[in-house]
Amino acid sequence: MAISSRFSVAVHILSLLEVSRGARITSDYIAGSVSTNPVVIRRLMSMLSRAGLVVTTPGVAGATLARPAEQITLLDIYRAVQADEAGGLFTLHEKPNPKCTVGRGIQSTLDASFSRAQSAMERELDSMTLAEIVRDLSCEDPT
Repeated sequence: MAISSRFSVAVHILSLLEVSRGARITSDYIAGSVSTNPVVIRRLMSMLSRAGLVVTTPGVAGATLARPAEQITLLDIYRAVQADEAGGLFTLHEKPNPKCTVGRGIQSTLDASFSRAQSAMERELDSMTLAEIVRDLSCEDPT
């Protein structure tokens, strides 16, 4: 299936951690900013922690970035939270009819195209850092 909102929420979380650098902000605070349940935030924080992007301490509220925002790419974040999504950005429908001319070859044809598109997206995400996202946020006019 397509990229879930986990990716954008993870970027949101890490952006908040960068903007609040030096402070340990809680999942409740982050959940308020994202407008979601703190459980969702804790689940994503766990994924980000396993990927080495955030530091959390058991029994201590809050988290911090594990490395400078300039060293965290959007591809790092994508891989941290989308790793369990089979097939990446695109998935193929299962069991097309092998007796059909299109059904017989559609999966191999689409697989090659989808693979190229996935690679292009990953190259683009790898060229962008969390620091750039935060910088863009800082330039916005709130009015």
